[in-house]
Amino acid sequence: MTALFSNRSPLRRPSGATLAAVSSLALLLALPACKPQDSGKTAGQQLDTAITKTEQAAAEAKAKTESSMANVGTAMKDATQSAETAGKNVVTKVEEKLDDMGITAAVSAGLAKDPDLSAFSINVNTSNGAVTLNGSAPTEAAREKASTIAKGVKGVSSVDNKLVLKTG
Repeated sequence: MTALFSNRSPLRRPSGATLAAVSSLALLLALPACKPQDSGKTAGQQLDTAITKTEQAAAEAKAKTESSMANVGTAMKDATQSAETAGKNVVTKVEEKLDDMGITAAVSAGLAKDPDLSAFSINVNTSNGAVTLNGSAPTEAAREKASTIAKGVKGVSSVDNKLVLKTG
């Protein structure tokens, strides 16, 4: 009796084990009350139905996830192919630029070797194999010879001879 009259409060907090036991008891007592009147299913049957629905939802979520992952895989493959194509295009452009530089150098060297054209300033420009000659030539024969030299270089697709005759 002395415990009742101690300085402690008469209401004590229940322990964790006590709470778990009370909660379990309440759940067991309430479970039969969860049974709908018109369904005719027992609590076990209702539990089985809930489990089945949960499994179906999990299967649907798995299918959606797999579909999304497949879409990601396709997108990655497409991105990789796009990057590869872009890389090949850059390489092709660089090769074309190097080819044009080589053509320009070869035409300029050929013009410099010719005694009729070497003393004249002839500007050679090349774009995608098309050579343009700008500047002056001493005679019409030298002008035509410049075209012939340019056409003789490997990789030249056309020659636009804009050389003018130098008078005087």
